[in-house]
Amino acid sequence: MTDSTIRVLVVDDSAFARKVLRQVLSSAPGLTVVDTARDGLDALEKISELQPDVVTLDLVMPGLDGLGVLKSLAGAPSPRVVVVSSAGEESELAVSALQAGAVDLVHKPTALATDRLYELGEELVAKVRLAAQARVRPPVSGEPVTKPAPVAPARAWKRLVVVGTSTGGPAALTRLLRDLPADFPSPLALALHIPAGYTEALSRRLDGQSALEVLEAEDGMELRPGRAVLARAGLHLKVEREGERAWVRLDRLPRQMPHHPSVDVLFQSAVAGWGADVVGVVLTGMGDDGLQGAESIRAAGGLVLTESADSAVVYGMPRVVKEAKLSHASAPIEEMAALLGRYAR
Repeated sequence: MTDSTIRVLVVDDSAFARKVLRQVLSSAPGLTVVDTARDGLDALEKISELQPDVVTLDLVMPGLDGLGVLKSLAGAPSPRVVVVSSAGEESELAVSALQAGAVDLVHKPTALATDRLYELGEELVAKVRLAAQARVRPPVSGEPVTKPAPVAPARAWKRLVVVGTSTGGPAALTRLLRDLPADFPSPLALALHIPAGYTEALSRRLDGQSALEVLEAEDGMELRPGRAVLARAGLHLKVEREGERAWVRLDRLPRQMPHHPSVDVLFQSAVAGWGADVVGVVLTGMGDDGLQGAESIRAAGGLVLTESADSAVVYGMPRVVKEAKLSHASAPIEEMAALLGRYAR
């Protein structure tokens, strides 16, 4: 990649979608669309020939689909891939793509050939620019785990673990939850920046790949050891307690937050209920969501852990927390479960 120009290949089986995405990206300063491809095999040939920096990738295509393209790229340092997907029937495929190495996800406002496709323009341009600077990580193993026999939930648990992440987050959460044991002593509440419509599919996949129970948040859902609750995209996730009971709340307030769910909102609600018994974990992501929450956790006497630059797809959110001297310890994502285990027990 040159200092000034990001070279993009657009891959989609719809001629109209290729036209729209090409127009949107070509009109953005610093981006050049080097070509388009109509299916996966066409994409791989043009990737080899043109060496683009970023590929925007449709998932449902004849012949070789988007997942097939990602498997063929298999963690190569370039190009970075941004998936352009519809929610609903494609949500499972999109989550699989994020675990298979795609850097980010842009939601198509419609699967039809209409001018509504232009609505994705601003988000697509921003995520292509971000992807060009992102670290490509090896695909995450999608092997299902055998769940242990259920045990009665412990009532004597003390600490609450809250996790925040953004770009690269689905794969990071997969690695973290996969490595945590079934007898992990604390509940987990997870906030991820992702378009609405994908967290149900993601929670199902995480549940199948972790010894823990992983659920998409529902208002009033109980928090307990052995369970990780994933925020529903589009809503803030808050945690509350009364005596030995603890549960989650879904809320649209505060509305002025740039992200729903907000990592700051989750972390600060945890401090309100648990004080010094909160462990906050900030993983890969762009921006500073989680910084104010980490300040609150640290001020209450809780613990803050951050993903290190060695493994973060985008070293933004953990970097600002670390540079503010709020992080007690950092680790690459492959070592985060062991680090978290030491602090949570």
